[in-house]
Amino acid sequence: MNIVRLYIDPGTGSMLFAILIGLLGVARFAFKGLWVKIRFLLSGGKAKDDSDKAIKLAVFSDDKRYWSVFEPILKEMDKRGFDCVYMTASEDDPGLKSEMEHVKTECIGPGNKAFAKLNFVKAAIVLSTTPGVDVYQWKRSKDAKYYVHIPHSPAEMTTYRMFGIDFYDAVLCSGQFQIDDTRDLEEVRHLKAKELVLTGSPFMDEKKKKFEERKAASETGSDAEVKAGSETSDTEKAPSEDPSGKTRTVLLAPSWGTSAILSRYGADFIRDLLATGYHIIVRPHPQSFTSEKELMDKLMAEFPDSDSIEWNRDTDNFDALNRSDILISDFSGVIFDFSLVFDKPVICADTEFDSSPYDAWWLKRLPWGLSVIPRLGAKLTKENRGDLKKMIDDCLEDSSFTESRHQVRDEAWAYQGEGTKRVCDYLVSKYEELTKKTEEESEKDSKKDSEKKSKKASTK
Repeated sequence: MNIVRLYIDPGTGSMLFAILIGLLGVARFAFKGLWVKIRFLLSGGKAKDDSDKAIKLAVFSDDKRYWSVFEPILKEMDKRGFDCVYMTASEDDPGLKSEMEHVKTECIGPGNKAFAKLNFVKAAIVLSTTPGVDVYQWKRSKDAKYYVHIPHSPAEMTTYRMFGIDFYDAVLCSGQFQIDDTRDLEEVRHLKAKELVLTGSPFMDEKKKKFEERKAASETGSDAEVKAGSETSDTEKAPSEDPSGKTRTVLLAPSWGTSAILSRYGADFIRDLLATGYHIIVRPHPQSFTSEKELMDKLMAEFPDSDSIEWNRDTDNFDALNRSDILISDFSGVIFDFSLVFDKPVICADTEFDSSPYDAWWLKRLPWGLSVIPRLGAKLTKENRGDLKKMIDDCLEDSSFTESRHQVRDEAWAYQGEGTKRVCDYLVSKYEELTKKTEEESEKDSKKDSEKKSKKASTK
């Protein structure tokens, strides 16, 4: 029996989804108009439709791991009495358990279910760390005035998939290089200039604060107290604890895709790491478990958890970073979390980065994040991969990387400790600006209507 399999490419799928959303939109507005008329008639002309009131700030997170990006912002907005709605695609998002007077939380479902909701959202501002708005399934809502992107890492945004931030109105940048890269992309692609605001990074500020608190507690012997009050890690251990009893812990935390470490080197690279005799933590990018599931299943089956190796899938990466002495990665943004917050060296594997799927392709230059790797640690190549243990030892013992890490930190992470305040100041100011503009436009339209009626009456 022959089975015919139907394949729909992403572009066609997006087009079909857009058509479906369009039809649903027509039906929605037709039904809404009919319902308003019915309510009006039943109430004797007194009913007002306030069921579709615009949200001041709608925050969208496509995965629970980004709660740490939004939590400090939402807490500050709540403190200011500014009403927000946090929309997440994850049913087990820790944000759903948060209790804030001015922050409503809701799970809007995964994938297309979330986009179907977002495509009709009525809000003054939509804030998200998710790239690709108006590229595939996620379309800009006609009832949302302003779309703001906030990166989830102080790395360059040119390693987003193609057209990642093209259709946002504004981007909140952690470093000047993000502004420079975005302006260059706008110029080469003839795009309308976005509002680019240098705010720093609330996410990094909070991680740094937690690290310093943990370090101070460890030095005073009260680490257990701090650990007991922490809610961000799934399986936290003290920095000095090492499951294997070995003196050094190596964290392998790559990105995902064909240019990433696990896709390029797979099992051979894990064997090389185990041969060092150090304890190995493997923390794949969460997207790998979706886009590269077959590879992940194979590697985890071949190298199950043991005294020598552990697979880390905690929602928050703080524990894995804190326990590790050195990080091995590729072009993942975790490089900056590890080196700039925890002030530890990294080894970046040369996977012959293919820029063709990314915005970096348009700039015809090495992404900023990869260009600064030599200042953060060692570069691992095919030629020097033979003695991985020596490279790890040398990198850990070379103090020359410390000063250059601090220089890169200043470039990537502006206004350290001020990120949350600056982001919230911007969002409140933007809301007030949009509200004022709406009121002016409403007055203008009202004046025009009055003039039309007056002119019509005078001709009778």
